[in-house]
Amino acid sequence: MTQMLTLAGQNLLTPMILCFALGLAAALARSDLSVPEAAAKAMSLYLLFAIGFKGGVAVAAHGFDGHLFATLIGGVVLSFGLPLVAYALLRTITRLSALDAAAVAAHYGSISIVTFVTATSVLTGQGIAYEGYMVAVAAAMEAPAIVSALWLVARSGSGARMDAKLWHEILLNGSIVLLVGAFAIGLTTGEGGMAKIESFIVSPFQGVLCLFLLDMGLVAGRGLRGAKGVLSAGAVAFGVIMPMMGAAFGCGVGLVLGLSTGGLALLMVLAASASYIAVPAAMRVALPEANPALSLTLSLGVTFPFNLTLGIPTYIAVAQAVTGG
Repeated sequence: MTQMLTLAGQNLLTPMILCFALGLAAALARSDLSVPEAAAKAMSLYLLFAIGFKGGVAVAAHGFDGHLFATLIGGVVLSFGLPLVAYALLRTITRLSALDAAAVAAHYGSISIVTFVTATSVLTGQGIAYEGYMVAVAAAMEAPAIVSALWLVARSGSGARMDAKLWHEILLNGSIVLLVGAFAIGLTTGEGGMAKIESFIVSPFQGVLCLFLLDMGLVAGRGLRGAKGVLSAGAVAFGVIMPMMGAAFGCGVGLVLGLSTGGLALLMVLAASASYIAVPAAMRVALPEANPALSLTLSLGVTFPFNLTLGIPTYIAVAQAVTGG
């Protein structure tokens, strides 16, 4: 246990996570520090492209095999199953309606790509290798949770249904399109393509991520400041308990799949994270009656800070402990 805490502490003290903490503290202190919206959007596009491209190059070097496809299936199963766990937990410890509980649950079956990117950076900084195809697993885990949530709502009698407009929101969401598209480009061009743009997507990556997380800290802090009356004590508890439960399920699946230490940590991160980009867009179409402030405040204001400051270091430490890596 002492070794795990030491490892978690070392992983916590990274520039990326400390930049997030700076933004969070500045927002809570009501500082006028801000990042222009256009700059934040540009950094988001850069990070999605870089992680997708590097993942595609890694798969091109690795090749397609049964282990890759098994991991993809494992990720999809997690994304389908975790909303059911989240829904049951919410209905137990909160007074949320079936509709709001299902909408929140969808966020916790999908993933936060920024949390994933941060975790890859922490692993790289610690010299821990991971399977390059994990970015493909991240993309595959974006949408299944939405289907599970709609099934939960239909089961409760609210009448939600999958239609063409919703499928458009799910499959053509900008973050998914860019991530999958960059992955395909990296897969197609391989090491040769990487050599041509390495100076653009490798060296600046850590610095851009620091600034982006500074902005995310500001956004999360402002959300927490305005959360009065939106979150109950049970909902806040859910925002911390569910990531740990998701990580535990991710750890179990990763061990069955035989992932490396880094790959196991990333699958735990994916299972522990909560979407605040793709799922909110889909929920606006599928469940317009649900309260979006509740879902976003939980995923971005509670779970996201928890994962970045405590979750990621802990998941990495656990992965190292159980794999001996």
